[in-house]
Amino acid sequence: MPTMWKIQELKTTPSLDLFSQLVELLQDAVDSGASVGFLAPLSTAEARNYWMASLEEVARGERVVLLALENNALIGCVQLHLSTRANARHRADVQKLVVHTQAQGKGLGRTLLDAIEKVAEQKGRSLLLADARQGAPGERLFKSAGYSPLGAIPRFQRGPDGDFDSTVIFYRDLSAQAVQGAGGAAAAKRRG
Repeated sequence: MPTMWKIQELKTTPSLDLFSQLVELLQDAVDSGASVGFLAPLSTAEARNYWMASLEEVARGERVVLLALENNALIGCVQLHLSTRANARHRADVQKLVVHTQAQGKGLGRTLLDAIEKVAEQKGRSLLLADARQGAPGERLFKSAGYSPLGAIPRFQRGPDGDFDSTVIFYRDLSAQAVQGAGGAAAAKRRG
């Protein structure tokens, strides 16, 4: 029987318990080697400050945070940073897709990625950008999900251990996917 997760959008200020779980999830990701913008060890204060700033962006409509819950415990999340510039409101950045180390290897990362893509489409975002440390699980995930790699930038950032890492930049054009889907349906209708 497949594992079932509850995926929900964080739209309001979380409870103290959920906020603590967000902090712990971010610390778990960084301490286990995820390259999500921090160096290990990630202090509780730094993780709290990050989440407070992110929640302010959620309140302003600039960021979407999806949570993955299993038995009311937070086991993963993914974020979508929405471009607010007038000429870029068709795009967004997929950010901080993290799965707790105890929940990895079960397909939750892909489930979260699929869910955030649906949210992007609902918000009128047709072009998604993402990045992942070269050789890390995130790179494999984005490739398997149909994201196109633009290339790797050497020494782009420091990994959680402080060493320089190369980062692969990806994009996914959701409008091309919709056009292909519509074109395929039209072609099937013509054949039928």
